Amino acid sequence: MKYFLIFLGMVSLGVGVAGIFLPLLPTTPFLLLSAALFARSSARLYGWLLHHRIFGRYVRDFLQEKAIPMRIKILSVSAMWTAMLWTVFFVVHEMRWLQALLTVVAAGITWHILSYKTKK
Repeated sequence: MKYFLIFLGMVSLGVGVAGIFLPLLPTTPFLLLSAALFARSSARLYGWLLHHRIFGRYVRDFLQEKAIPMRIKILSVSAMWTAMLWTVFFVVHEMRWLQALLTVVAAGITWHILSYKTKK
């Protein structure tokens, strides 16, 4: 089971890293999932993730303060809405039900992101 959790943690970490570059893919939730999986399977990997010079800050800030920096909130919401609106108007422009679904999903994700405290 330990190796399976490590494997899932690595996959989650990979998806989180991809989320840095892909606007519809969130980074922080996958990094948090990796942290949780590593905490249950490998103290070494958990420590590595918490002290990583790039990813560690995201995980530590969220675990300690349950807050997201304003810059990250703005970037996340802006990138997501840009990608969603592009998709709604240029990719699925003839499928009204899918346009409505994507808009509702974007609104829900926006609400979720904005519901967290803002880190000062």
